[in-house]
Amino acid sequence: MDKDQIKIAFGEHLTKLRKERELSIHQLAHASDLEYSHVQRIEKGKVNVALTTLSSLAQGLDMSLEELFSGFITP
Repeated sequence: MDKDQIKIAFGEHLTKLRKERELSIHQLAHASDLEYSHVQRIEKGKVNVALTTLSSLAQGLDMSLEELFSGFITP
């Protein structure tokens, strides 16, 4: 399994979750206490995401880490 494909797939999954909650990238970044540009790079599959960042994103989306990964299918 290619690492870049996993990052891209997770970025697409995060974008889907964010849009389902009708949040902009700015709103998610603020709610997650992350920089806008970092969230943007995650959604584009440009960065490998740390566990602490995943926890922050889950908090920003008002969900658990388990829920964050629910429905995420690796390529």
